[in-house]
Amino acid sequence: MAVKLRLKRMGSKGKPFYRIVAADSRSPRDGRIIEAIGTYNPTTNPANVTLNEELAMKWLNDGAQPTDTVRNILSKQGIMKRFHEEKNAK
Repeated sequence: MAVKLRLKRMGSKGKPFYRIVAADSRSPRDGRIIEAIGTYNPTTNPANVTLNEELAMKWLNDGAQPTDTVRNILSKQGIMKRFHEEKNAK
């Protein structure tokens, strides 16, 4: 089973709101998830992001692959840098 960190769309038409989730790569975009690790609201300026950093690091260390958008969000939060520093320290 390949796990991906990706966005699950919530909210109404024209007002998107996303949950950042860990999900099986074979499940549909808004389908079954394993665990929610945060939220992303692109409608605010600047975009509002809340993340559980420990959960994000746990999933990255367990081999979960972030999608391009989630990778950008994690990079802006400094989580990808921390993940690579920990990986290189081992």
